[in-house]
Amino acid sequence: MSQTCLITGPTSGIGRATALELARRGMSLVLLCRDAAKAQELSAEITRAGGTQPMVVLADLASQADIRRAAAEFLATGRPLHLLINNAGVVNLKRTLTGDGLETTFAVNHLAYFLLTSLLLERLRASAPARIVNVASEAHKFAPLEFDDLQNARRYRALRVYGQSKLANLLFTAELSRRLAGSGVTVNAVHPGAVATGLGTNNGAWARALVALLGMFFRSPDDGAATSTYVATAPELEGVSGKYFASCREKRPSRAARDADAARRLWQVSEQLVRGG
Repeated sequence: MSQTCLITGPTSGIGRATALELARRGMSLVLLCRDAAKAQELSAEITRAGGTQPMVVLADLASQADIRRAAAEFLATGRPLHLLINNAGVVNLKRTLTGDGLETTFAVNHLAYFLLTSLLLERLRASAPARIVNVASEAHKFAPLEFDDLQNARRYRALRVYGQSKLANLLFTAELSRRLAGSGVTVNAVHPGAVATGLGTNNGAWARALVALLGMFFRSPDDGAATSTYVATAPELEGVSGKYFASCREKRPSRAARDADAARRLWQVSEQLVRGG
């Protein structure tokens, strides 16, 4: 029986390349995404290539209600879950709020990882050995977390806010790894590199033009997906947890990302922000 992988943000960029590679390797995919048409197109491409027909679950990761519904939809199938890849992300040039009243970048890039993983954790434990891969970034070095202004209400600078969300990914990975010790479930974070994707193109014409120009100097999505795929599947990483990888090698993250007290504090704050959502 093939292993089951649930991946978020699979219809473009790194997520798409990762999904296609995992399908080629015989995994059964669950595609969690917002756009039904893009999901169906990817699903058709996978099946044309001889892969297993993916399950499509539609959800907006800016909505905690959507995340809960999507998790429940998957859990109701009774299927095992051997691999969870938290890949979806956003960059917003201007501060916006989700329907839950949360700053969008933090909500999608961190809280969605936190909530979805929490909801699926028992299934992952029951399916062990299992792995969780969190797509982070070297952007985690851009700025420290400011616990007194996690929603960036006082000051909003796009790259700083994005960097804080990626630092949150690493702190979440570290604390989750500590809590999962001995469970048979591992969790690691990856930096895909500077990749030509659609990230940030939701910010208007000039942003799309800039991304297109810079994309000439970036890695392809296939190259960017290599580290996610490696950490998700490499036999030599069985039992390895709480680490950070770039270019398919373990890398030491920033000092802020290694702050165990901050990781525990972020976990507690995240629990409060998703409670009752």
